[in-house]
Amino acid sequence: MVTPLQIDQTLLQEALALSNHPTATALIEAALREYIQRRKQLKVLELFGTIDYEEGYNYKQQRQII
Repeated sequence: MVTPLQIDQTLLQEALALSNHPTATALIEAALREYIQRRKQLKVLELFGTIDYEEGYNYKQQRQII
């Protein structure tokens, strides 16, 4: 899919200089992957403190070989 983008050339050049990506397309794809990964991580962080655990649960018991 071809999507015309207007990207600040200064930002693009600086990002290319800092990366090891050979093309602007590869750089933008990598940046989008990182962005998506980070957003997913933030969604997981929102779950902290919202999950109720059973007080008497013993995870070590589940690991015992029968």
